[in-house]
Amino acid sequence: MKTFKLVPVFLLLILASCSTVSVYSDYDKNVDFAPYKTYAFFKPGIDKVEISDLDKRRILRAIDDQMQAKGFTKSENPDLLVNIFTKSREQVDVNQFNAGWGYGWGYGWNPYMMYGYGGQTTVSTSTQGTLYIDLIDAKKKEMIWQGEGIGTLTKNVDKKDEKVAEFVTKILAQYPPVKK
Repeated sequence: MKTFKLVPVFLLLILASCSTVSVYSDYDKNVDFAPYKTYAFFKPGIDKVEISDLDKRRILRAIDDQMQAKGFTKSENPDLLVNIFTKSREQVDVNQFNAGWGYGWGYGWNPYMMYGYGGQTTVSTSTQGTLYIDLIDAKKKEMIWQGEGIGTLTKNVDKKDEKVAEFVTKILAQYPPVKK
């Protein structure tokens, strides 16, 4: 009976792990983040990012939304400059499932596995993307905070806005840093 109660929890954990974005951040511990109230995008850096203009606009809109939700205002004379950088790589997953006949655990040779009976191998690919958001002190021209989000990207146009928003929201949730 206990097994059946654990199955829904296990499935929930599997589903949650499939849709997550892992986030990390780093910052200058000597910086007081309280005075920063305005921001602008660092156009020279953003122009160098090698992604489509559509994806750039998605990311910048999501950053705008999050910065404004945090009380920041966009300015021609900003306290912070926001820059982005992206990386991606193809990830190949190979899953092998062998469902043979028999009972118990042990070692041995199964002639049926040689001929494809009871075994199945699946190969799938996905694109793993990394988004970096850099916050630069506009006066000193020094990076003061960097957030990084890593997750699976989608080619589905209907879900791209949602995925980008998830990346940006989770990354910027770590700003301003909480000093310990």
